[in-house]
Amino acid sequence: MAPSKPNSTNASGDANIQYARPENGVSEFSDSLSLFHSEKAVQELLQQTPILGTDDHLIEFSEALRTVVKALRRAAEGKASAQAEAAEWKRRYELEMARNHKVMSSTDCIAEPSHMEQNNGPDCQRPETSTNPYEPGNHTNGKSEDFLVNGICSHEILQDGGASSDAKAVQNRMMRKASFKLSWWCKGDDGNQDKHDIVSFEKGNITTAGRTSKQISLKWETNPQTVLILTKPNSVSVRILCAQMVRWLKEHQKLNIFVEPRVISELLAESSYFKFVQTWKDDSEISRLHSKVDLVVTLGGDGTVLWAASMFKGPVPPIVPFSLGSLGFMTPFHSEHYRDCLDSILRGPVSITLRHRLQCYVIRDEAKNEYETEDPILVLNEVTIDRGISSYLTNLECYCDNSFVTTVQGDGLILSTTSGSTAYSLAAGGSMVHPQVPGILFTPICPHSLSFRPLILPENVTVRVQVPFNSRSPAWASFDGKDRKQLAAGDALVCRMAPWPVPTACSVDSTGDFLRSIHEGLHWNLRKTQSFDGPRES
Repeated sequence: MAPSKPNSTNASGDANIQYARPENGVSEFSDSLSLFHSEKAVQELLQQTPILGTDDHLIEFSEALRTVVKALRRAAEGKASAQAEAAEWKRRYELEMARNHKVMSSTDCIAEPSHMEQNNGPDCQRPETSTNPYEPGNHTNGKSEDFLVNGICSHEILQDGGASSDAKAVQNRMMRKASFKLSWWCKGDDGNQDKHDIVSFEKGNITTAGRTSKQISLKWETNPQTVLILTKPNSVSVRILCAQMVRWLKEHQKLNIFVEPRVISELLAESSYFKFVQTWKDDSEISRLHSKVDLVVTLGGDGTVLWAASMFKGPVPPIVPFSLGSLGFMTPFHSEHYRDCLDSILRGPVSITLRHRLQCYVIRDEAKNEYETEDPILVLNEVTIDRGISSYLTNLECYCDNSFVTTVQGDGLILSTTSGSTAYSLAAGGSMVHPQVPGILFTPICPHSLSFRPLILPENVTVRVQVPFNSRSPAWASFDGKDRKQLAAGDALVCRMAPWPVPTACSVDSTGDFLRSIHEGLHWNLRKTQSFDGPRES
């Protein structure tokens, strides 16, 4: 599956040019474009104007230019918002007119139910024989019906049973509650899909229902054949355990085993017995690894799990993480019981946690359009935008689905997954979130404002962080603590939820493992128990 292109604006920095295009004519779009060029011209002039500390006139002039930049941006945003709102109201009006026309034309056949029972001609059929579930007359004995269309549950509220007079039929028709249907929409190749199990309908009211499976379980349809073992480097205990595990998996489970090139050198240096172990030679073989491997075993801490996830740019096989690090929120299995753990997992079923990842794109200012991006980067914990070695505060403009969110001024910004909520985001003041909660954490780093509090955004949004042209210094982006990239003025970072989560096996279940990790790893809410012999309510 090819990665979807970022739904961002053009690389020159204006967030509203993309959706400010009118349906008829190009005059409004030209106006918005001229506003954008005016703003950019003022920004360039502001950068080229030498500001001398001793010249009050130049200082006032620079402040006036900054005010003009803000005014131009607000004008462009306001105009684009007004055009979008007008288009939406026009669309709603046309839909309402079409629906009213459809209802009036169909009520001619249901005004007299007694007449319909006697005349079953082609111009006035019985409601029960209608093939369209969304026709207002499609009901049986006044009861509502549920239909499943494209995986989405649709429901209509229909009038009660047949009236004996025209007046009664007209009254029922006027008092009938409007029918509707809800459908989920998402961006991507699949289009109109999923999550039909979250919304239920009852008598025209929308209610949320529980998911079909509160805990995700994986059951093998065929026996696993191949296992990939990834280890923490420079650890003698991990090296010894890896050799023991490879021998046991081959002799007792009859599995094919892949390891890293570094590990196979260590195994062959120990004994020639390990000649059956396989590895890869280049990146092209790594890209095809997910089609060969049934299971991934990691020996280390959370960093080893991050390394395992980064190897797979697309689908990820289930990961069984063993705790051999200093602090592990994603490693619930203990190495001393690896035989029992792996034997149980290979038999199945096994509870898993689907850990969401962020798909990040860097769009440079010199790019001709938003599709000229660098290769996407997948992160399991977080992407961090900071000021690097600069002594100036970061200046970042943040947008959510092309809507302006805020300007970050401080040490930086963290865009985290819920799996990474107990990492850098937590240290910066963000909340701890269950890893199966789909969302994006928006956490500032030491903001220059006391009212700047963290946010949690829904999973389906696209977040764009841009370095404005009037920024005093560039910013730096790092992805799971690696691959630092410089973001110059005009560059943007676009993040959205990746379509390929990382499935990790659970020792108990997803919630039990999460609570155990914060209790044991963070000593969350650890305090002495209140004394029982203190004062009591009389």
